[in-house]
Amino acid sequence: MHLILHLLSPPLAPMAVVVDPIYDARRAQPFAPTSVRFSDIQAAIPPHLRSKRLGRSLIYIARDLAFSALLYYAAGYINSEALLAAPPLTRGTLWVFYWYWQSIAWAGFWCLAHEAGHGNLSEYYEANYTIGFVLHSFLLVPHFAWRYTHYMHHKFTNSLERDENFVPPTRSELKLPEESKATPMDYTELLEDAPLFVLIRLVFMQLLGWHSYIFYNAMGSRAYPKGTNHFSPMSPLFRPKDRHLIILSDVGVLIMSLVLIQWSRTSGFLNVVKLYFIPYLITNHWIVMLTYLQHSDPTIPHYRSGEWNWLRGALATVDRPLLGWVGRFFLHNISHDHVAHHLFPNIPFYNQPEVTNAIKPILKDDYNYDSTNTFYALYRTFYRCMFVEDSGGILFYKDRKGQAMRAVKSDI
Repeated sequence: MHLILHLLSPPLAPMAVVVDPIYDARRAQPFAPTSVRFSDIQAAIPPHLRSKRLGRSLIYIARDLAFSALLYYAAGYINSEALLAAPPLTRGTLWVFYWYWQSIAWAGFWCLAHEAGHGNLSEYYEANYTIGFVLHSFLLVPHFAWRYTHYMHHKFTNSLERDENFVPPTRSELKLPEESKATPMDYTELLEDAPLFVLIRLVFMQLLGWHSYIFYNAMGSRAYPKGTNHFSPMSPLFRPKDRHLIILSDVGVLIMSLVLIQWSRTSGFLNVVKLYFIPYLITNHWIVMLTYLQHSDPTIPHYRSGEWNWLRGALATVDRPLLGWVGRFFLHNISHDHVAHHLFPNIPFYNQPEVTNAIKPILKDDYNYDSTNTFYALYRTFYRCMFVEDSGGILFYKDRKGQAMRAVKSDI
């Protein structure tokens, strides 16, 4: 609620949110690419952390499934005769409780499917393929299509030419005048949306941004033609040899869609909306929120070819304590240890906290962390990260006034 009130107030008005002093120090420090060697980072990782144990992964899966099933079972009592006499506010509160925690559990499903996509749940690829396919299909995600573009994201993280996700628009793409000719009015006319409209756009991104990406590649690489999506086996996103897996992804989403249709016929559409679709949309909010903030931030660089390399891209992410212990427990460290994940994507999530502790002394200032309230960080990124320049090799987002929050060190 505090965030919504702020969004409805004048843009960039003071907000009673404590910003991590480490974040402020990073913003004030001119940026220089890392001088650390990847071999030194690798040497700090104990070999046993690379071990993948199917039994341990199945315990996490069973735990999340049991929590989700318990919530579903309990939700069946909200409209029972025992609660019919209860005030509507009481039943509404119980539904909100169900939607929130079920969305958290299902975001955990998504994160486990993400781990399966990296082959981290087991040494057996058949187990990883099956678990990832089932969990993602339940959430209407085309698993193998997503798996391939996510692999390309890891391969080319924060490359302006080749990354797959949340690629910044450029000055020219927004039809802004050249920097030397632009006036404050130019930015105001094109970027200074009314606060209410900013809020509407933010809510739209959080609830439907995932669908926009898989259906028409919103905020994906603009190297692909219009109409590019994650469902067509002929999509330029994929290699010809992967087309059978794209079809299998579509079959999984189709089967889940038919299950939902049949469920609606037998128990009523409104019931399915309350039990599935509302927590499903909130789940998408968590997924968009955490993935958007992992690489989109006013202090995090993007690179053009000539300046980009794999290590620079892998370090262009931020660890955040998203939802505190809830994020650690249910979201399987996906935000708490994302730097480690990009450096070592084949190490299982349950070992990533140890990886983070091992690499921080090596990376020092190259390790990015931000404990700022994540909802405020979401607003800050959404409001300030508008575009990058058409030229330059190392680029930071500019805001709605054409200003960057961080500079590149002048002598590199």
